[in-house]
Amino acid sequence: MNSSKLNAIARTVAPIMLGTAVYAFGLLYFILPNELMEGGVTGITILLNYAFGIPIFLTTLLINLPLFLMGWKMLGGRQIVYTGVGIGSLSFFLWLFERAIHLGWIEPFATKQDFILASLYAGVTLGLGLGIVFRFGGTTGGVDIVARIVGRKFGWSMGQFILASDVVIIGASLLFITKERVLYTLVAVFIASRVIDFIQEGAYAAKAFTIITDHGEEIARLVTTDLDRSATLIPSIGAYSKQAKHMVYCVVSRQEIRQLSQLVKSVDPRAFVIISDVHDVQGEGFREV
Repeated sequence: MNSSKLNAIARTVAPIMLGTAVYAFGLLYFILPNELMEGGVTGITILLNYAFGIPIFLTTLLINLPLFLMGWKMLGGRQIVYTGVGIGSLSFFLWLFERAIHLGWIEPFATKQDFILASLYAGVTLGLGLGIVFRFGGTTGGVDIVARIVGRKFGWSMGQFILASDVVIIGASLLFITKERVLYTLVAVFIASRVIDFIQEGAYAAKAFTIITDHGEEIARLVTTDLDRSATLIPSIGAYSKQAKHMVYCVVSRQEIRQLSQLVKSVDPRAFVIISDVHDVQGEGFREV
């Protein structure tokens, strides 16, 4: 294997390991000390910890190992390899942080009254960790593997299966923790989902303009000269008028929204303009690939 391939693998594996480290830290620093919960296989490991005191690094490895082997056999592909990296590094960092806490090197954030603060920071930390892992093509194993297999066999969507499993696991936690802690857990889960979306979609957000007009060429010319942005002219036909038009597609930063809107209005006040959110914009004038 040449050095370029090794570098490409390292650029993927290193962020996955970083993400699992952040996720493991969030579990042991915010979730466990405050008797909160998580979904998926992680939720099962937390339940076993609450019920029997079993270290979660051990149950994470023992539960995920057969699931990983099943996924390797039925799914295959590069992603299952990166899933193995995620499982192994998550188990390692859980063990490492558990040892650091046991030795007194890290003091977890345990609170008796600021549970909303604990759940908010838990959500941010877990979402940040998982977002990094997902963005680079890895997973932490568990329910993700089962969901892919079930989806392939029975046609269920991953989202449906994961949601159903999370409801069952978090519901079962009522046997060990109070309903108030479960409600705080839902806050953490919601925050984590939003942070995951933020990491996945990209920190840089912009606006896409779709402009349907009779003056497409003139608007496109002004976009390139006045805004120094690129624009794409797409031939279109009005469904009612049957007349040929040009649809202009352009992506601008948020600061340029008003300027482009005024530019379009000055050329064609009757133009039909659609403004939509776009994320993770790459290319000239935006984030370089």
